[in-house]
Amino acid sequence: GKGIAVASLASILEARGLKVTIMKLDPYINVDPGTISPIQHGEVFVTEDGAETDLDLGHYERFIRTKMSRRNNLTTGRIYFDVLHKERRGDYLGATIQVIPHITNKIK
Repeated sequence: GKGIAVASLASILEARGLKVTIMKLDPYINVDPGTISPIQHGEVFVTEDGAETDLDLGHYERFIRTKMSRRNNLTTGRIYFDVLHKERRGDYLGATIQVIPHITNKIK
């Protein structure tokens, strides 16, 4: 579906001499798809750095010359997890954590 279309487009751009990488953004609250039932989500792709990611990253690797890593896959759950981890560590110095600015700054 969409992942193959993105990988194909990236391959065409690469063939035209452009350097290409791809980010997969998933809106689910899970930190990664590794614990989602394969019946609901499908199979996962494990990157060289050990990240359990969406299968589309495997398609991207096969179509373009770039190795995918955990940095190429982002979920809403990962964003919230990282912000909450910083809060627990004390990085926000006791401030109230809010979508704006904390989550939006993480997305930037």
